[in-house]
Amino acid sequence: MSSKLESVIARFIRQDVQSMHGYAIQPSVGMVKLDAMENPFRLPPALRQALGERLAEVAINRYPGPRIDDLRAALAKHVGLPEGFGLMLGNGSDELISLLAMACDVPGASILAPLPGFVMYEMSAKLQGLRFIGVPLRADFELDEAAMLAAMAEHQPAIVYIAYPNNPTANLFDDAIVERIVDAAPGLVVIDEAYQPFASRSYIDRVAKHEHVLVMRTLSKFGLAGIRLGYMLGPRALIDQVDKVRPPYNVSVLNAEAALFALEHDDEFDRQAKILRSERSRLIAALSAMPGVKPYPSEANMILARVPDAAALFAEMKARKVLVKNVSKMHPLLDNCLRLTVGTPEENDQMIEAMKASLS
Repeated sequence: MSSKLESVIARFIRQDVQSMHGYAIQPSVGMVKLDAMENPFRLPPALRQALGERLAEVAINRYPGPRIDDLRAALAKHVGLPEGFGLMLGNGSDELISLLAMACDVPGASILAPLPGFVMYEMSAKLQGLRFIGVPLRADFELDEAAMLAAMAEHQPAIVYIAYPNNPTANLFDDAIVERIVDAAPGLVVIDEAYQPFASRSYIDRVAKHEHVLVMRTLSKFGLAGIRLGYMLGPRALIDQVDKVRPPYNVSVLNAEAALFALEHDDEFDRQAKILRSERSRLIAALSAMPGVKPYPSEANMILARVPDAAALFAEMKARKVLVKNVSKMHPLLDNCLRLTVGTPEENDQMIEAMKASLS
């Protein structure tokens, strides 16, 4: 790097940004890829052909227009949007998280979330110049109600995030505790339902009871991680305020059309989710039978498992061409934990065999 470039970076790039690590994505070519909670299934050939023909007719020479409104309407129908509620779109949930931080960046504002949790809550807060308050979960990965209530009373956060189910622990928090935290929150509460297709319950049924709660979802776990589409719903007056900071045309016409196509064929994605839920149960049973391995209950398309030596097991499995996620350094509660994505039956067989061989 030249001295000129070093000078420019030192002078004009924020010091906290220079000190940060970027979001790490593991190389996965040639691997059984079970590290990122993706839906492992592609569309059947007939649907792939139909989607290709449909996308070929999209006017990519024009900015996104009324078709985005069609997508909002389709999603509203899909979730059963309550009366008086609005819905906004994001380029994945990540963009919505960033937009929320931008919209709530009043002097002295902070964002609060349980830890371990989704890393983007903290990253978006810090990039926007907001304080981030992380409240550790209990040892059983349940919300620490007393600690959450105390932290909210002390810091008065603008936003409280509750992932439902949580990432990377994969559990649904106790509903009674969630409700007491929601009731006590001084600002917005965002219920992040990224893994809703695999969960036994949703907060959508309760959201209409509250005027300060937003529910955020994504089509990534639905089966469309590649198109980057998230959405958020809540009282229309609140959604309208946050929507003001959304960049114009943030969702492409191709992404919108692919999402509309998927919603029209949601029975296929429901079929895929049913297989993954069944495979999740099979995986948990197989992991439970392995010496020294403790899988935790899951309501997502991932399983958190505590193992004798996470770093060594991760490396051994990678050498056997099975890629999982070593989360053991993310938080002390995750010591010696791996996060395993639920794959196809064939991929899960390979993961089980690789783990057995690596442990031996």
